[in-house]
Amino acid sequence: MSPTDIRALVDNYIDAYNRKNIDDMLMSVHSQVEFKNICAGVVNASTNGVADLRTLAQQSLSLFSERHQKIESFELQGSVAIATIDFRAVVAADLPNGLKKGQVLNFSGRSEFEFQDGAISKITDFS
Repeated sequence: MSPTDIRALVDNYIDAYNRKNIDDMLMSVHSQVEFKNICAGVVNASTNGVADLRTLAQQSLSLFSERHQKIESFELQGSVAIATIDFRAVVAADLPNGLKKGQVLNFSGRSEFEFQDGAISKITDFS
């Protein structure tokens, strides 16, 4: 895959995420996609395969009334694409972890993407 193709896949995935369009989001990923979310060094979500990622994505839709990821920087290191992401979201309802409805979350993180057969095969989010 060319660097242009890789960037287009990542951009399409992020754009669909921002639009809360799970079907479009999953069009960019491999059927055996692996996903991990790591917060403060702890894996707090992981999936294997597109069906598991779809389930997680559907569950997360209700968490935020608004959400937006913006790529601040993007680079390729070998076969891995690394994006620095600014994330902004508004909590939709009081959550068991103490977040309150209407609370605005702003933070930066990093997403690493790997590829196979012209699709995203692994996503690791760090925050």
